[in-house]
Parts: sequence; C-alpha cells; structure tokens
Amino acid sequence: MNPPPPRALVFGASGQIGRRVLARLQARGWHVVALCRGEPPAAASGVEWRRGALPDAAGAGDGFDAIFSCGPLDLFSLWDERHATGAARAGAFGSTSGHVKHASSEPAERELAGRLRAAEARLAAAAAARGATVTLLRPTLVYGAGSDRNLSRIAALARRHGFFLLPHDACGLRQPVHVDDLGDAALAALQRAGTDFAAYDLPGGETLPYREMVARLLQSLRPPARLLLLPGPLFGFAAVLARWLRVHDAGAAVLARMRQDLVFDASAAARDLGYAPRRFMPEAGMSGSDQYLHPSLR
Repeated sequence: MNPPPPRALVFGASGQIGRRVLARLQARGWHVVALCRGEPPAAASGVEWRRGALPDAAGAGDGFDAIFSCGPLDLFSLWDERHATGAARAGAFGSTSGHVKHASSEPAERELAGRLRAAEARLAAAAAARGATVTLLRPTLVYGAGSDRNLSRIAALARRHGFFLLPHDACGLRQPVHVDDLGDAALAALQRAGTDFAAYDLPGGETLPYREMVARLLQSLRPPARLLLLPGPLFGFAAVLARWLRVHDAGAAVLARMRQDLVFDASAAARDLGYAPRRFMPEAGMSGSDQYLHPSLR
C-alpha cells in the first residue's frame, strides 16, 4: 500500500507567486490545501481549494508537512503566531521594500516597511519558540505573470499610449526577478538545512539601470513602445500632470527612487537554496494588460 502524499497548506495560492508554488507542488505529487479570499477556482488534481482570509478566518495549521505564504506577510505572521503548525516547514514571501522604504519621505511607505519588519520579527520569534524551520524570501521587482504592480503597470501605460516617459537620469540600478525563479526558490526552501528562521533576499540574475530595464520591457511589447527621456524639470511637470489626470498615482518617493541604486546580494540564497535566477528577458504577453490604468483610460 502506497503511503499518502505529503500535504501542503498554501496561502495566496491564486496570486502570481502562489500559482507557481501550487504548480510545482502538484508536479511533485503533493496534496495541496489552497486558500483564497474570493470564489475558489475550478477543481484541479491534487488541490483542495478553500475559501478563507488571514489572519482569523483561515483555519488550523496542523496536519501539514509544509506551509507557504504567498500573500501579505503581516497577516500571515499574525496567523502563524496564533496557530500550532506542528512539524511543518514554512516558507513565506516578504519584500525587499522593508529594506528600501523605511526612510521614505511618504508616510504610507514607511508604514509598509514597518509592517514588514514587524511581521519578520513575529515569524522569527514563533520559529524560535517552536524549534521550527521558517524561511523568509524577499523578492525585488517581480515580473513574468502580468499581475505585478510595477513593471506590468509601466507596460500597460506604454501599451495604451505607445510611449513611456522617464527622466534622463533614471539610472538607479535594479534587479528584476522572474516569478518562476521565485516558485523554484519556495520549493528549495523545503530542503534547507536547519531548524531555525532564515531570511534571504531574492534579486534577479541581472543588475541594470532603471531606464535600460524599462527600455527592454517596452521593446518586448507588440508593437514595441518608445521610451522618451526628458530633462528633470520637464519630467517633473509631466508627472504632476499625469497624477492630476489620474493616469498614474506614483508619488515623489517613487519617482526619486528611479535615481537610486536598489541592489541586493543573492549569495546566501545561492549557497543555501541553490538559487540561480535568470537574466532580465521580458517577453511579449508577460506584462499584463491595461488592468492598472484608471478606468476612464482603459
């Protein structure tokens, strides 16, 4: 008689990262209990969909071999703090925004960074108290699924207008990471040695200037869109006008970061998780649609 398949609990399973984790677990023969806040997707082999919301309406955490959080880290950390998880290994996605936005000029960004850091502290404390293995994964700019709120938003605007504007000095370094590489990292976390809490930054496999990243993205569209570089004062005026017209809602801190280097070290993830992300090679069809435009402009 064959032993029962291992069981995994996946939060945020219908999101861009969650779908990748789910597919990899299915391919390896796991039985997955997948939670989503809305109407559950159609049934799939090896997947038991449940409707639930973190932190208080997501059910129990015992009886699983692995638990993955692919949604809001702060809500998962509250759930994890309140529920027994037995011997399950846990993998949770956070964000490098906790590093970047703690000193932002915008209160909402500082508040986000504070929530991320508090969530990490809760997960670390719970792991230490239980002697559990918890792996925190912090991606940089995510692309590849067409549902992120950074590169896909840029692609949607460029597709709509045929061009995209940047200041001429938008040369801050970036490391965009493909969503499939994050799915691989999540499964690798199950094999990580040790029974402790460990956190890893997950940048992409290439470091490039912001404007080159955007230019490469625009060239992947069909038809390609043009990148227009403006002098700083003229771009500032265009950004204010775009906010007034509700074309985008990027604040001053977002625009200032185009000139800042946001570079993270993947060596620890490479050593412990075998992390080997691909270079930034966007393709037509992976940058979403006009879903991020204001409704009046779709």
